[in-house]
Amino acid sequence: MPDTFDLMVAPNGARLTQKDHPCLPITAVELAQTAKACADAGATSIHAHVRDHRGKHSLDPTLYADAVREIAKKTSIPVQFSTEAAGIFDVPAQRHCLENPSTRDASVSLREIARAPDSFSDTYRAADEKGVDIQHILYDTTDLQELLNRFDAGEIPQQSRRAIFVLGRYTPGQISTPSDLDPFLKTMGTAALNWSVCAFGQNEHACLMAALQAGGNARIGFENNRLTPDGTIFPDNAASVAAFVELADKAGFAPKAQTP
Repeated sequence: MPDTFDLMVAPNGARLTQKDHPCLPITAVELAQTAKACADAGATSIHAHVRDHRGKHSLDPTLYADAVREIAKKTSIPVQFSTEAAGIFDVPAQRHCLENPSTRDASVSLREIARAPDSFSDTYRAADEKGVDIQHILYDTTDLQELLNRFDAGEIPQQSRRAIFVLGRYTPGQISTPSDLDPFLKTMGTAALNWSVCAFGQNEHACLMAALQAGGNARIGFENNRLTPDGTIFPDNAASVAAFVELADKAGFAPKAQTP
């Protein structure tokens, strides 16, 4: 039996447009079409960003609800909503998004929520009261150590011991390498953490394979990378998912089966 892993797809992000790639999903309908194609290719969940009527990044719970409904028409793939500030939103806006969830899975940047230290615990408590499970975005080992410290201090609910290590965000040209994972693993040590990796640049698939081999999970997609390992451009998100699933299969890994 192959080792199984979670394979989340992040198809659009907060800043990219269809000038970056014509198949980048912007509308709720486009997100639904992408979710279906990626689920068919092997993705086990989708990390979604929504846009307003101008195509700009939004945290509007109504827009998230619309996107979730459209996705549900096409596929049963679980949806994670993003609370990314993207240099636009403050912590109260992020908290409002968490207090009005469209699904029970959210992505939160620890360093963004920490911008309002007086309301840090209240923000997590509000999400917990709504039954929202949080995956923490960590950009470096300082973020990771802070997360572990806050768990130890009881400032974050224990059920949200989920994190995603972002590789290559601050490297020249945003090009990640598998060795970028090593500092995260060293800092994590034996701490109990359900962790995944996403990676910038054309080494994305190699970085995700390193994560699987180290016991982690993977997040793939155009939010972080649109290039194949040889530097050409993937035609769409589903093509990248399918290529990685094939690569993982050759190494004895398979995405977890979706629960109907």
